Amino acid sequence: MAADEKGRRSLRVLVAEDNAQVRQELCGLLGLLPGVEVVGEAADGVNAARLAMKLRPDVVLLGLEIRDPDARETARRIREGLPHCRLVALTLHGSEGDRDATQFAEFEIVVGMGAPLETLLAAILGAPVDEGGGNP
Repeated sequence: MAADEKGRRSLRVLVAEDNAQVRQELCGLLGLLPGVEVVGEAADGVNAARLAMKLRPDVVLLGLEIRDPDARETARRIREGLPHCRLVALTLHGSEGDRDATQFAEFEIVVGMGAPLETLLAAILGAPVDEGGGNP
């Protein structure tokens, strides 16, 4: 973890999402949170894995719709190189199928894109959250 200007430890986060608008909004929101530092962003799996190895974030937010390679393979590559990095899957729906798919890719949690900011923050910090991302 990096330290902020007051010497407090901040959580280093890499955002990997194929939708540019969603990626920029996530980075903007996360940048406003105390104790969270967005260290990079990627639009595809190749760059997500490459940046993760280079930047060594504490957490990677990885959109499940990411391609080249897909999210499962990207997560596997990140987990292989950074076994202690927290992998958070981001999904448009937070469906049961998404949660089932991610269990094989070593994600710690699945969060729906429409989830409250508090849910996303809890997922990043490793606190218990509603894995449905706030969706029914």
